[in-house]
Amino acid sequence: MKINMTNYAILKDREILAISGSDARSFLQAMISNDASKIAPEVSIYAAMLTPQGKFLHDFIISQHKDAFLLDTEKRRVSELAKNLNLFRLGSDVNISTNTDQLIVAALWQKKGLPIFRDHPKIGNTTQTSNCSVILDPRLAALGYRIIGESKDIKNFWSDRLSTTPTKSDYDIHRLEIGVPDGSRDIQVNKSFLLESNFEELNGVAFDKGCYIGQENTARQKHRGTIRRRLIKIDISGPPPNEGEIITWENGEIGQIRSVNNTCGMAIVRLDR
Repeated sequence: MKINMTNYAILKDREILAISGSDARSFLQAMISNDASKIAPEVSIYAAMLTPQGKFLHDFIISQHKDAFLLDTEKRRVSELAKNLNLFRLGSDVNISTNTDQLIVAALWQKKGLPIFRDHPKIGNTTQTSNCSVILDPRLAALGYRIIGESKDIKNFWSDRLSTTPTKSDYDIHRLEIGVPDGSRDIQVNKSFLLESNFEELNGVAFDKGCYIGQENTARQKHRGTIRRRLIKIDISGPPPNEGEIITWENGEIGQIRSVNNTCGMAIVRLDR
């Protein structure tokens, strides 16, 4: 089936970390905010790793390819993620590898309408084609597809599956227009909580799974409704603000600008002011 989608980008700021071994799934289940039992060759999920206090460390999209789980994560922090995971590996049969340089991540989307790859797509739907993993983004369908594969295979995917030649476009603007955070650019490491960072709305947290690191505080905030800040999309008029700039209102600080691109951005804002 051909796909009528005209925007694409190679996401050079993303990298793949692979986790394998007989204990890999149970290891992930104890580490991440979402339910690792749902991951399958045809289902991918979005999740985060937290501190014991429930604060954000890393986020990633997890897919399964053969016997390995592939974490699509921030390139500049992939070594830090591997180090944090290795702290908890202990004697389990788990291999954590960042030696996946041959794999790259791409995005494919259209500006309007639901991306169609199968008759009734669901977020997280994953298929193998042209030697690539093709994932309907598990956060929001409007984000389009994540494609994981070697460079030559992704080029073959473009030519085999697209009805027209794709046009390069700015994925960062696309995700900002929808209001989706980009890892630590928008979510403050060791400071932000999942629920104020929209993880529930982005299908990145499971409240009905077993314990994981940071689970207690996340569940408490859910049931008590104690979130006082929220990561929100902002529309910008005039000169764009600098990332990290403080937002004030009536002589008081109410938030901070996070990532910005063109006329849109993300900001963390106090709800009680």
